[in-house]
Amino acid sequence: MASADLDSSWLSAAGESVGGCFNIHMVEVNSAEILCVQDSPTASVSYSNTIPKPPPVPDKTFCRANNSKSISQYCSVPKEIRDTWDRLFKEGYGADVYIITDSKSYIPAHFNVLSIASPVLWNLLQQSKVKNGVRFIKILGVPSEAVYAFIRFLYSSCFEEEEMKKFVLHLLVLSHSYSVPSLKKVCVRHLEQGWLTKENVIDVLQLARNCDAPRLSFICVRMVVKDFKFISSTEGWKVMKRANPALEQELVESVVEADSRKQERLRKMEEKKVYLQLYEAMEALFHICKDGCRTIGPRDKVLKGSQVTCNFPACKGLENLVRHFSNCKTRVPGGCVHCKRMWQLLELHSRLCNEPDSCKVPLCRHFKEKMQQQTKKDEARWRLLVGKVIAAKGNLGPLTARHMGLIMSR
Repeated sequence: MASADLDSSWLSAAGESVGGCFNIHMVEVNSAEILCVQDSPTASVSYSNTIPKPPPVPDKTFCRANNSKSISQYCSVPKEIRDTWDRLFKEGYGADVYIITDSKSYIPAHFNVLSIASPVLWNLLQQSKVKNGVRFIKILGVPSEAVYAFIRFLYSSCFEEEEMKKFVLHLLVLSHSYSVPSLKKVCVRHLEQGWLTKENVIDVLQLARNCDAPRLSFICVRMVVKDFKFISSTEGWKVMKRANPALEQELVESVVEADSRKQERLRKMEEKKVYLQLYEAMEALFHICKDGCRTIGPRDKVLKGSQVTCNFPACKGLENLVRHFSNCKTRVPGGCVHCKRMWQLLELHSRLCNEPDSCKVPLCRHFKEKMQQQTKKDEARWRLLVGKVIAAKGNLGPLTARHMGLIMSR
């Protein structure tokens, strides 16, 4: 039987379902009767003096509160109890209710069990007519086997794995219609853990919406968005398209929105990549002008031919740009694309540099003085660029540590 292989979470759910069928009464015992032997007049005085007095008797209200708390927190239903209730259902001993299904079959049950397990069934039983001491109610619209599995769960919280897999959607509907949250949790958990497929996801989504299962509904929508091309060609989608066009429109909009978010994410990643390259270019420029790299070095240093390659990723490309900039004959603004890029890098460096008087990067001080003549619009654009370059690298790297104070002070 499937109940023997259930995990701890399932056992706790079963405990709640079965535990609700019992009314546990704590029998109060008179404490005076228990302790009266210690006040026996036959005990000697010397013996009585050697026995310490018992602690004061706890208050009755306190006892009841603690006992009820421990029972509610640590209650578990043994397998023998579940088997007993399962046997009661299967044998139908003393049944006073018959449930009529679509196939005109009758499932025997007990009024008290059904009334406690489901408030909806309690209302139906109250309104049903009694004939020869037996009540008759109908549960229609689902297969008889699903009704049988549903009623069995009300008794013992037990089910067969094959039956659950076969009738999980019917049981989800029954658990919602007859207000049995423990069964609904079981159905939702099984669907989430592998029984949800591309072929049935649309049917499950519609049931999840109708049965107030928001988490399951979210998982279904996420699956549709992830594999929309295949799911939109299934039979379930075609039926839903005819019966519920509003849901189809909602799902299509979800797919479009997810695609837009994906494109926006890619755009931001590419944008961050560009700012990160600018950050590395600033580091490489500062490194070349201060320490020298390969064949390019500062005016006051002579580089050795055996100098090792540096670790700056943008250094090689920047060396070529610096070499072109120093030898290019086209000096007019906008005349040379490469030179224009170098001018922009030099100006960006000057906005990051907070030591223009001692800085060895060319034209650093010149661009510092030029900032005073720029318009507010140009100044705002440059400040935005500087902020994004620093944000692309976060708080890492010597450039950020060296220049963050300058940016924050502006």
